[in-house]
Amino acid sequence: MQHSRRQFLTIGAGLISAAASSQAFSAPLKGVQPERTLQLRNLHTDEVIRATYWEKGQYQLDSLDEINRVLRDHRANAVTHIDPILLDQLHSLQNSLGHRGELHIISAYRSPETNAKLLQQGHKVAKRSFHMQGRAIDIRVPGVHLRTTQKAALAMKAGGVGYYPRSGFIHLDTGRVRRWG
Repeated sequence: MQHSRRQFLTIGAGLISAAASSQAFSAPLKGVQPERTLQLRNLHTDEVIRATYWEKGQYQLDSLDEINRVLRDHRANAVTHIDPILLDQLHSLQNSLGHRGELHIISAYRSPETNAKLLQQGHKVAKRSFHMQGRAIDIRVPGVHLRTTQKAALAMKAGGVGYYPRSGFIHLDTGRVRRWG
């Protein structure tokens, strides 16, 4: 996959930021983690990925690219770089729940065009959604009650946590710590 200079700089900045803040996630991950693996199912495309995105002390760019593809905006078939810190949040949440199976993805990346279209159609999406930056994800954890998932996400004290019981998912993002729903 070819990357433009701007994409390269964006990836570099994201990885530097992730590396600098990886200490924040080492405590919830309980000690040295030789690897971090996620199994994700995109409920809109039915794609499943099992990827080790962190290994030997660093993010694995090939795995991140694969995850980015699965978490793309399925409406526009647009891919962006998902914030590795968001993946760390998912991994930490999964560990705290003792869940070893796949996580169901309702929404991850959303292009600005898709976001605008959803707003126009009356959907309750934020005008400046973190989804448009690859910094938010809506999930459910099969076999785990939604309220339990929400409580575990809040206990991480990392980013925003939205609770949507009618729609059956929680929202996680890498913004400031806050909660709603």
